[in-house]
Amino acid sequence: MPSPRARGSLGQRLRRAPGRGLAPVRRHLGALDRRRRAAAGARKSDRRSAARSRRGARAGHEGRGSAAGAGPRMIWTGEVNRPYAFDAEVGFYDTTLRDGEQTVGVVLDPQQKLEIARGLAGAGVERIEAGFPRVSADDWEAVRLIVEAGLPAEIWGFSRAVRADVEALVELGVKASVIESPISDLKLGALGVSREEMLKRIREAVAYAVGSGITVAYFGVDSTRADPSFFDEAYATAVEAGAAEVVVVDTIGVATPEAVHELVGRVRKLGPVHFHGHNDFGLATANAIAAVRAGARWIHGTINGMGERAGNANIGEVALALRALWGVETGIDFTRIRDLGDLVRELSGYELEPWKPLVGENLFRRESGAVASQFHDPPSIEPYSSELVGAKRSIVLGKKSGIDSIRIKCEELGLELSAEVQRELLEAVKRLGAEKRGLVTDDEFRELARA
Repeated sequence: MPSPRARGSLGQRLRRAPGRGLAPVRRHLGALDRRRRAAAGARKSDRRSAARSRRGARAGHEGRGSAAGAGPRMIWTGEVNRPYAFDAEVGFYDTTLRDGEQTVGVVLDPQQKLEIARGLAGAGVERIEAGFPRVSADDWEAVRLIVEAGLPAEIWGFSRAVRADVEALVELGVKASVIESPISDLKLGALGVSREEMLKRIREAVAYAVGSGITVAYFGVDSTRADPSFFDEAYATAVEAGAAEVVVVDTIGVATPEAVHELVGRVRKLGPVHFHGHNDFGLATANAIAAVRAGARWIHGTINGMGERAGNANIGEVALALRALWGVETGIDFTRIRDLGDLVRELSGYELEPWKPLVGENLFRRESGAVASQFHDPPSIEPYSSELVGAKRSIVLGKKSGIDSIRIKCEELGLELSAEVQRELLEAVKRLGAEKRGLVTDDEFRELARA
């Protein structure tokens, strides 16, 4: 676990940089009139064509150089996705502090949750679920701290369809909240609650929350396994009671992208739609994309995908896929998400797979000699630039190294060795890597070079 000083330093890096402000108002009315006339005379088909062109450019191969005023081109996904690019307005609703903490063995204290919330806001997450205050005194305190922190994000609470839960949110000054209730027969049967009783609870809790000044998003637990007719009835009941938004919830992670698309489409008429997905079949990211394509305005997720069982949709992965593969902007700062992923991992006390998308330590490390021979040309071996996510590229040595691996490592360490010595070193590195069943460290490489 890092020291408080180290965590504070990382937290400072995650705070949002100040905005640049509004552009100055243009003074030349003649130019303004000309622009207005041009806009009024533009044909709708031209606008659609331009939009398609922009989407294609965003979703395709951005090249190796720089574009004027745009900085380095950092996405190299090619042309294969261009026909499928689309426009969407979508933001993220983070539930790391509640659903993420349901990861087995993870306990975050109130100050740690506040630190994570600051990082979320700094990374461009627009909605942060501060927690479920009735779980414990610590959760109550965490919600209070986050509500009072003045973060540049909407702070949401979490409540069951229970009056006492809503009263806690009112006392803490929470202005928006998910209100959840189970709606699948599997869940209702396990709890011993009838459909009629659950509809009554939904109606009363939502009406009380709305009457208390809380914006409500109704969250039908296990809605992907609910009877379709009761699914419709539960969501309609919540909206009639005053819920402003609705959440399609794949609690057990069983839905396919096609099913998610259909369910989101079914509730769009009720108001802005959220999608909350779990990753039990490895489909959380695909399902989130399907939800966006179907019109979902908010995607629920956690940092690093942490959560119960197989975890939740991973905010960073979903945002990166939307941007790099479909050309959809989300406002997420990927460099900050990567740092935030490190912070959450450290505070939670768990390890991540080194090959994990966006945050894995191996994403830009190369051991294979065949790949090292192309290391000088990142687009040939990577789908996007390390700069996009604030990572560093490196060559590591081991059994799979090639002569280019040795050459690059010598340059990195300032070792001037002949081609013959480098070839001898390659054989020594391969032997040592095989014996160790692992990587050869830089210190070990220096020792081999001195031998």
